[in-house]
Amino acid sequence: MNAMRTTILAASVAFAGAFATGSASAQVQGERSIEQYSCKDVMRDSGSGREVAIAFLHGFLLGKSGSSKFDVEILSKQTDAFIDRCLSNPDEKASDAMLKVKN
Repeated sequence: MNAMRTTILAASVAFAGAFATGSASAQVQGERSIEQYSCKDVMRDSGSGREVAIAFLHGFLLGKSGSSKFDVEILSKQTDAFIDRCLSNPDEKASDAMLKVKN
């Protein structure tokens, strides 16, 4: 359980770092919205990039819900379900896929 918390923390820190350094390149490339990312986009990435994207989706939806509480074991199960769903539905919006596995 501590390893999973460390992974989630590391992914969050990596996302924050990527966000901070990526904002200049985002301005050059134009703004994007979360709805533009498909499951295929997330699944094409590997390693920490995929972990960061999935952690971001969890955080994004947690923030939208207005809650600040989460269960690490449930997040882990939802992550597995998200990956399975995305492998079966690569053209689905990643945010929609994550929302469906959370319900």
